[in-house]
Amino acid sequence: MKVLLGIMSLVALSFMFNSCEENVSLIGDFEETVVVYGILDQADSVHYIKINRAFIGPGNSYDLAQIPDSSYFTDVVATVTEVGGAGRVWTLVDTLVDNKDPNGVFFSPTQKLYYFHTINQAGLNPSAKYRLDISVKGGAIKVQAETEIVTGITSTASSQNFSFKFADDPGSYVSSAVNVSNVGNSYVVNTALDINFYEYEGTAYNLKTAKWSLGEADVVPQSSKAFSASGNSFYTLIKSNITQNSAITKRTLKSLTVRITGGAEELYNYMTVNKPSSTLAQSKPTYTNLSIIGEGRVLGIFSSRQTVTFEKPFYVSAQQAYIRAIDKKSTRELCTGPITGTYLFCSPHPGDLTEPWACQ
Repeated sequence: MKVLLGIMSLVALSFMFNSCEENVSLIGDFEETVVVYGILDQADSVHYIKINRAFIGPGNSYDLAQIPDSSYFTDVVATVTEVGGAGRVWTLVDTLVDNKDPNGVFFSPTQKLYYFHTINQAGLNPSAKYRLDISVKGGAIKVQAETEIVTGITSTASSQNFSFKFADDPGSYVSSAVNVSNVGNSYVVNTALDINFYEYEGTAYNLKTAKWSLGEADVVPQSSKAFSASGNSFYTLIKSNITQNSAITKRTLKSLTVRITGGAEELYNYMTVNKPSSTLAQSKPTYTNLSIIGEGRVLGIFSSRQTVTFEKPFYVSAQQAYIRAIDKKSTRELCTGPITGTYLFCSPHPGDLTEPWACQ
C-alpha cells in the first residue's frame, strides 16, 4: 500500500509541475470515420442504406449527438451495382424517415437514409452479387463492399395441409415445430409468429396482433432447423394482448403469420462480433466487410438477408375446410380453456359448426 501511495504521489507531482507548460487535448487528432449499414433483401422492392460519419468536437458529446449535421456528410455519392446478371446500376437517393428510436442518445425520430428501388422492374437477382460504392469529401474518401444474395429458405409449415397443434386434452398443452427445411445459403436464421385475431363490438371489429419470437440460431448452409412453439406460450401471449373492453362481444382467430429470416455470412460475423461481452475482458475485435480508399477508416456492414413470410388462415371457405391455422383441439382450447376461455373466443370454421364453442 505504501508503494502504491508513493507512485500516486509522484504522478500527482508530475501533473503539478507540467500543468503550467502543456495543455492536454482530449480531442486529439481526428480520423474521419465513415459508418455504413445496409442489408439487402430480395423480398423488398425498396432498399435502404444508412451512411453516416463519426463526429468529434469540443463540449459535451451528448449535446453534439443531438445535432443531426454532426453525423452526416454533405456530399455523398453512392451506387449499387449488380455484378453478374443484367449488370444494372442504381444511384442512391437520400430521404428523411421518422423511424429512429427516441430512447437513444442520438437525435430522433428523423434520420437521413439513402435508398434505391426495384419497383416496376425485376427484383434483386439471387444469382448475382451486389457492390456498394460510396464517395464522400469530393472523392477523397471512397468506400466499397460486395455481398451475395441470401436465397433458398423453405419451410414445411408453408404447406396448406399444415396446422399448428397447441393443445390436446383440455388444459393439456403441446408444442408445435416450425421446421425450416432448408436454410439456403444463410448462416443465421430467425423465426417469428404473428398471432392475428379480431375483437368485435357488435358488427364492428378491430384486428389485433400478438408478436411472438421463436428464437434465432446459427446454422450451416443447406441444412435444416426446427423452432419450437409452446402451446402454453401461445395462449398466454394471446391473453396478454387482449383489449380490456367490456363492450367487446366476441373474438375470433384470423390467422398466424410465419416469418423466417436468414442472414448472410458477413451479417452473421458482424452480429457475432457485436454481441455483448460475457467475460470480464471487455476488449473486443471489430468486424466489417467494407473497405476504404483514402485517409480515415470505415465501420459497419453491407450484407444481405432473405425474409420468407406466409400466412396460415384460420378459415378460408367451406370448400377448403381442411385449411386451418390451428387444429380443432387447439381451437377448442382457445375458446374454452383455462387461459383464454373467458375471453369470448368462438370459432367460425365450418368444421366446428356443431360445437358449443362455434360462433353464433
